[in-house]
Amino acid sequence: MMSFQAYLDNVEAKTGKSADDLKTLAIDKGLANADGLAPGIKPGAVIDWLKADFDLGHGHAMSIVAFIKGKRT
Repeated sequence: MMSFQAYLDNVEAKTGKSADDLKTLAIDKGLANADGLAPGIKPGAVIDWLKADFDLGHGHAMSIVAFIKGKRT
């Protein structure tokens, strides 16, 4: 089983963007804010965006959702 950090590292290797970069993009799109997911935004909306725009798989997209929500380890 991959560690959380391994998921984030794989996302960066695939997309060229760090978890912080993706969080910033999610904030710019209105999907997130500094505290986590934006009010009224469900994780599925972020997952769909990451799959569509960055061709991420479900597990890798979920790791970015967890990062946006504050998971760090």
